[in-house]
Amino acid sequence: MKRIGYSILPVLAFAVLAATTASATPVPNSAVLHLRVFNDCPLSILNTVNAFPASIVIDDQDVQHQCVGFANLHTWRFSTDGTNAIQFQNGDAFQYSAVFQINGPGEGGLSMSPWFSPDADGQFNVRSTDGEIACFGGRMPFYSFTGAQGLVYTNNTPIFLEIIYNPRSLNSVAPAQITYNIQYNSNNYTSGPLNFDEGSTSEDPPHGLWGALNPWYAGGHTKMFLFPDLPTHGINASWSNINYNSEPTPATPKSWGRIKADYR
Repeated sequence: MKRIGYSILPVLAFAVLAATTASATPVPNSAVLHLRVFNDCPLSILNTVNAFPASIVIDDQDVQHQCVGFANLHTWRFSTDGTNAIQFQNGDAFQYSAVFQINGPGEGGLSMSPWFSPDADGQFNVRSTDGEIACFGGRMPFYSFTGAQGLVYTNNTPIFLEIIYNPRSLNSVAPAQITYNIQYNSNNYTSGPLNFDEGSTSEDPPHGLWGALNPWYAGGHTKMFLFPDLPTHGINASWSNINYNSEPTPATPKSWGRIKADYR
């Protein structure tokens, strides 16, 4: 495990962004909710607030504990019209973040989903039941903050999550990179830039290779767990201070304090 100081992080995470053309990247002005993507408890009481970008709240309660199964999954997606999710392209540079909080047995966080699974896969995931924080699924390079840095989430506490996508040259020499950042309990953590692997050559064209592929979708996700051994079924998940930037700069990391970095 290699740890570096914060003064080096901006160079590693952002130096190549200056060469990236991001002028065509859509700029969100709203969000669209995709509710009950998984609906293992159709009898649950579901309430939402969409006050993007100030906050999004999804509250899902199986009040009578009458459902047994896996989960109810809900997502939200960046939009330019409040109705349709933005279809980001492989070459779009993008940086987005939010303060996430979940109360109750479930999980959630940010998501970056590929064309072949626009709601269910690709998660920067925080789980309340065991505290695991990990990034996985879809086209997202795997990284575990719990496994690599021992970071554990406590139910009903705020945590800052950020994803930075840098397409670079979208080839085997300079594949797209992603960086996952966290601020939690006054400490800052980063995955550092992680390379995407190659997509399926049988699906290019039109979907592309060496990145998030065409199209991909950005936003957030949450699940209410419905396991029979849980004493309650119900979550309240919120995303506040939602920020996005189609031309990422090193300004945000420079303002952070101590940063723990772990590079593989």
